[in-house]
Amino acid sequence: MKPEEIRKLEAYFKRTFNQGMVIKARAKKDESAEVYLEDEFLGVVFRDEEDGELSYSFSMAILDIDL
Repeated sequence: MKPEEIRKLEAYFKRTFNQGMVIKARAKKDESAEVYLEDEFLGVVFRDEEDGELSYSFSMAILDIDL
């Protein structure tokens, strides 16, 4: 993802969820970025462009030991 796109996503996550949210580019991955709450990895946000429409999908795994 481009830096501008990451900044927009980070602003959205901060506004919607928590001010401590951070979005980081992934090495060698252009269609996704990593999502953190401060230093803790939460998941991955994926970029999807289909039929001229752009959307993003956030994927977060929850381990049973975390419950």
